[in-house]
Amino acid sequence: MSDFAADCRSLPGVLEESPAKAALGSLARRRDGDLFGALRRAAESSSSGSGTSLGCLVDPTASLPGATPELRAWASWGLIVDEIAKLGSVVEPREQFVLLAAFRLPPIPDGSTSWAANLGDRFGQLAEVRGLFGERKPLSNTPMNKAWAGALEMLAAAVTGQLGHLEGEDWRPYVEIGRKAAEQSPRRLSSDRRSGAGSPFRAPSPGAQPVFVERMLVSVVMRRRLVSRRITERDIVACEDGVDGFDVLASAGRTADLSELPVKAIWACRLSTPRAKPPAPARLRFPKVLRRGDRHHFVSETWDEDAEGWQRRIGVVVDHHGVAPGAFDDHGRPIAGLTVRVNCDPQCLPDACWWYAEETEPGRLRRPPDGDRRLLEVGDGFVEHTFEGPCQPREGYGIVFRWPHE
Repeated sequence: MSDFAADCRSLPGVLEESPAKAALGSLARRRDGDLFGALRRAAESSSSGSGTSLGCLVDPTASLPGATPELRAWASWGLIVDEIAKLGSVVEPREQFVLLAAFRLPPIPDGSTSWAANLGDRFGQLAEVRGLFGERKPLSNTPMNKAWAGALEMLAAAVTGQLGHLEGEDWRPYVEIGRKAAEQSPRRLSSDRRSGAGSPFRAPSPGAQPVFVERMLVSVVMRRRLVSRRITERDIVACEDGVDGFDVLASAGRTADLSELPVKAIWACRLSTPRAKPPAPARLRFPKVLRRGDRHHFVSETWDEDAEGWQRRIGVVVDHHGVAPGAFDDHGRPIAGLTVRVNCDPQCLPDACWWYAEETEPGRLRRPPDGDRRLLEVGDGFVEHTFEGPCQPREGYGIVFRWPHE
């Protein structure tokens, strides 16, 4: 018999000695859903009930210039949202979505109009998402409790680390992150394993392209050790009115050669005027101007006639508002997120392949140890990876090759 409505005060890892861990657990267990209001009341009075339980989360924001209780609360909430988003790229999907449920962040599972008041009931909502906690629907909240214990531990450590050094103007970006998170319209995580685009994301850079990518499929054909063709399909959502195209900057990526490659419009876009001076992106124009919230699917291609040298990796730089977390249909086909597929030359197979996410260049090129989940099966030369977590703005993701005798 299912038992999702049990009181979560006794969940593993909630009431530990870490002040941030206890405060985050207290915030997640609130039944009224007004998490921002609780943080604001804590900023208004350290002697209030909220101030006693949440003080460690808001006290450091006192150094924020013009620190009204509201601004301080937005800063604290923004920090929590941002750290949850960062963890989404390194933890398992179940841990990510347990955090989203705990702090009532989108996406909401299909069949629900909002997150439930009780934490255990919210875990019950996650149990309806097929595949998130195994092939069969969980009959108790035990799998969610385990994921919550580990996820809360990691979130508390990350938040504590930031609280220890943020000061003054450092808090300003988090105010905006908190506000934007509150403005997000509810989105749903459907029970057929589709994950929506509503997961919290870091703020994009000021010059980012104003689109969010719900699905991006990069199909690569290798010739010897180089990319011969790269076809990219994108399903985007406009983040503002007036979006009429998308900029693509493709470089060869060969050893000792970063020259630009030609770009071809394949579907639902037209190549605009040629590049003026390198390095300048190629502009793909859409058939119509998009308004905020409009969706568009388009396909482009780049190619390279050179066959000398070698390619160390296939990379994707997120120069827009992010890519949704990976999700699959019932047949295992990717229906959301970033997927990179590589058809290696059968006459020149790599010794090893692995994926990277948000890593330094030396870290990207360092082969993971045997058994590491980042290692990919080379087999007959068809290599594929879908990134489970959200792909964040200003970050890089991709697949690395190690060639024989390199």
